[in-house]
Amino acid sequence: MSEANITAELRTEFGKGASRRARRDGKIPAVIYGHGEDPIHVTLPGHQTTMALRHMGTNAVLELSIEGKTQLALSKAVQVDPIRRVIEHIDFVAVRKGEKVHVDVPVHTTGEAAKETLVVLENATILVEAEATHIPEGIEVDIEGAEAGTQILAGQITLPKGTSLLSDAELLVVHVTAAPTAAQVEAELAEAEAEAGIEHDAPQAEADAAEEAPSEE
Repeated sequence: MSEANITAELRTEFGKGASRRARRDGKIPAVIYGHGEDPIHVTLPGHQTTMALRHMGTNAVLELSIEGKTQLALSKAVQVDPIRRVIEHIDFVAVRKGEKVHVDVPVHTTGEAAKETLVVLENATILVEAEATHIPEGIEVDIEGAEAGTQILAGQITLPKGTSLLSDAELLVVHVTAAPTAAQVEAELAEAEAEAGIEHDAPQAEADAAEEAPSEE
């Protein structure tokens, strides 16, 4: 994974008001933790940072230039406004080249399972250890031709070179089951509606009620 080089500015003002002003100026407030040092409060250029995180995805490593010094920073928590979908704040962990870090990496399935099956991703991420500058963007799990009943555990997944598993090897990641029949889907829907207290009038009952209704003539 390559790093994105971004110039950061040290923050001298704190609090909600200062953060709002920074965002109005097109900047993103952020904090860098780690290595036993005091947290470093910075602001980052909004557009450049957003594009870098969007391109690099989960576990992005940014190369931040702070007053002439370079600091590698691993994104750990990105706060996004639920309405405007803009980044409001980022928490980073300071890392060094060659340093091992523990990260949750997304799991993706590839291929097509056997016909009339349903592929269930029981765990969308697995915990691994990798070099800070070589974190895999995702872990691929091949399900080509997998039959109903197939279970793929974390310990069975092939990891990229230099990456080791930290999740329990017995953790169920992918489960291939038989696809439900139309009758099973209808039965589950009826059960769910019954639990929710939803009742449906029978067609004949509706017809009888229409016949008994007084005429307006």
